[in-house]
Amino acid sequence: MRILAVNPGSTSTKISVFEDEKEIWELKLPHSPEELSSFGTNIFEQYGFRRDVIVSALKDAGYPVESFYGIVGRGGLVKPIPGGTYIVDNNLLKDLEKGILGQHASNLGGPIAAELAKTAGCEAFIVDPVVVDEMEPIAKYTGSPLLTRKSIFHALNQKAVARKAAKELGGEYDSSNFIVIHLGGGISVGAHRKGQVVDVNNALDGDGPFTPERSGGLPAGDLAKLCFSGDYTLNDIKKIIKGSGGIVAYLGTNDMMRVEDEVKKGNEEWLAVYHAMAYQIAKETGAMAAVLKGEVDAVVVSGGIAYDKKFIGWLKEMIEFIAPVIVYPGEMEMEALALGALRVLTKKEVPRVYNPE
Repeated sequence: MRILAVNPGSTSTKISVFEDEKEIWELKLPHSPEELSSFGTNIFEQYGFRRDVIVSALKDAGYPVESFYGIVGRGGLVKPIPGGTYIVDNNLLKDLEKGILGQHASNLGGPIAAELAKTAGCEAFIVDPVVVDEMEPIAKYTGSPLLTRKSIFHALNQKAVARKAAKELGGEYDSSNFIVIHLGGGISVGAHRKGQVVDVNNALDGDGPFTPERSGGLPAGDLAKLCFSGDYTLNDIKKIIKGSGGIVAYLGTNDMMRVEDEVKKGNEEWLAVYHAMAYQIAKETGAMAAVLKGEVDAVVVSGGIAYDKKFIGWLKEMIEFIAPVIVYPGEMEMEALALGALRVLTKKEVPRVYNPE
């Protein structure tokens, strides 16, 4: 079965062609600031442009749209839903176009897949968007009824590597317990209990460990003082939490290759900050071990930072007592999209219909 996977990002669009489980072609289409500057703040202004470059690239590569058995797009910011593969229907398209939870390029994945699928005469899907919410009710308490913990994390990659680990261990994702750590610009640590992510830090804006560009959880009292000091606007505080926090705040860069190089050179200041990030991730992992009551088949680590053996070594020193640590460096987003569609097309999984409460 030939499947097309489409993953629109803020500055690029990734496309991949799979035949069954094997990727046979992939391309990353970069979009320069100059190209995108003519579009407004509504991401759907980019719709025609993104669709056309995908169709053109496929044609040049010899993969006409009509040749696909299924087309899958990156899921966007819809309402919170359980994980799985969703049919792109009118309800889903409506909320993606509205930007019901915000504007992001991933909102274009479903609509582009739907239009191309009409041409191909096949089904369109999205898989495990970032707003997947399978958290248990007890995990959503914060200590104030004014605030509730939210499930926003790297659901697509987390579930993909958890499935891969389950297969490697000779089991099934739906009958396994994992702690999954995604190490990217944002960092998420999730407790996966028998196919459900029952607890996870909000990897977007202010929960869990600090990351290359996010602050993670900050001391609440001190943060409140900053907010009312008169020295910061609301936008300033938002940037401290997301975009200018974490490694960026301490070291002035989010380039983790540069951080790794400075640590190798013996830069003690940079080493201390980098090590502290590993320390906080390990603490969060310990918390998720408690959520799973110590019944953990493996700790699974993925993302770009997972290529750094020194960083992984720091993590292992603190968390290997919990369970064996399995490392899958990099991201599996395109594979995860295609395999999610393939499970439905081969009737191994029942497709979900978007019907949030």
